[in-house]
Amino acid sequence: MSHDDTLAGIRGSTAAEIAASVRALIERGDLAPRDALPPVRALAERLGVNRNTTVAAYRLLASSGLVESHGRAGTRVAAAELGAAEGSSPDTSLADVGAGNPDPRFIPDPQAALSALAGRPVLYGAPVMDEGLERWAREHLGPDLRVPARDVAITVTGGAADALERLFTAMLAPGDAVAIEDPGFLTGIHTLRVGGYRAVPVPVDEEGMTVEGLEAALEQGVRAVVCTPRAQNPTGASLSARRAVALRRALADHPYVLVVEDDHFSLLSRRPHRSIIGARHRRWALVRSVSKFLGPDMSIALVASDLTTAERLGMRLRPGTTWVSHLLQRLALALLDDDSARARIAKAREHYAERNDAFRAALARVGIDCPPGDGLNVWVPVARPAREVAERLRGEGWIARPEDEFRVGSRADPSSHLRVTAHHLDDDAQQRLAAAVAVAQEA
Repeated sequence: MSHDDTLAGIRGSTAAEIAASVRALIERGDLAPRDALPPVRALAERLGVNRNTTVAAYRLLASSGLVESHGRAGTRVAAAELGAAEGSSPDTSLADVGAGNPDPRFIPDPQAALSALAGRPVLYGAPVMDEGLERWAREHLGPDLRVPARDVAITVTGGAADALERLFTAMLAPGDAVAIEDPGFLTGIHTLRVGGYRAVPVPVDEEGMTVEGLEAALEQGVRAVVCTPRAQNPTGASLSARRAVALRRALADHPYVLVVEDDHFSLLSRRPHRSIIGARHRRWALVRSVSKFLGPDMSIALVASDLTTAERLGMRLRPGTTWVSHLLQRLALALLDDDSARARIAKAREHYAERNDAFRAALARVGIDCPPGDGLNVWVPVARPAREVAERLRGEGWIARPEDEFRVGSRADPSSHLRVTAHHLDDDAQQRLAAAVAVAQEA
């Protein structure tokens, strides 16, 4: 049976029936990964239904992860692979400078804090959030918000990715458009894709998310905006004061668009937090995970939000079923309140800044001008397509990550940056890596 004959097998008069028909074709193998589905208008005309019915059918399929929207390239059956993910490559002897991991030497040891934890049992019906951790969160998140304390609610999720997923599920519908930075955070891109939301890319420059990009996304009717106010991953950009003002101004006429600030680097950042959430914005959330300074396995994120968003988020955080372990919450609080742990976090902040500045200096010595940034990584400009440079580096024993992996959607222009994690390298290794990048980008 030809592909056209297979597509002719799509039937139904309701969104559910059409979606079920496509699902059956996928399950039988008649439609393979990356196969294109008919344009919604053409399918609506063939089935004799309203265009909105086919749109709803495709949204149902996207929410199940069966298809993906590719903009003007149409809707295609989802590929099996999950795409790039953060982390190291354990099955290789190459030097991995693409992992994006914090340095384990600066992650506080939880042993002493664990032994000192009070063994209070937590039963069904207990509050979702530990009272002590909530007080700490209000003290440390409140000053960075332009909203009165009485209008701020605090909750806790199982990390930043969990916060994004719960916020989207609580506030959006599958198929809704979400503005996200491009290039962007891998986990955020993956969360949108798996959840069936339509990612609208917003360019990033040295001052953060661009105003023109956000305005264009708002014109497309996005229902949410995800912004990294500082240490943007992968570029390291942080919002300037004037850019934050301009972005707040762009959002002023869209108070019910959910604005999520992912301040993942918070305690480690050497840049101030500049919010794009205006004082009168109605739907917003500030998310701060602890994974960069207490370790990725400490799966906790603190979420400050408006009261309505908090109420909807609370529907997905039920005591005894979908809460975050109180034992883990108490451990996080014990570490955050511990003098030695805070001293180690301060040393980590100095270490990442010093080693990344040293690597930029090593790049400058081989003729590569790398703008300053913040975070765990360095965003390295290259003269050749980044994927080609990454392949050449692999041949020389280095694993780096090309910009292609962080792009929100497909683009015709070649990528021009590598994301490099070099804070764990000494001066000699950094210089050897810089020299290898310089050679790999030569024509």
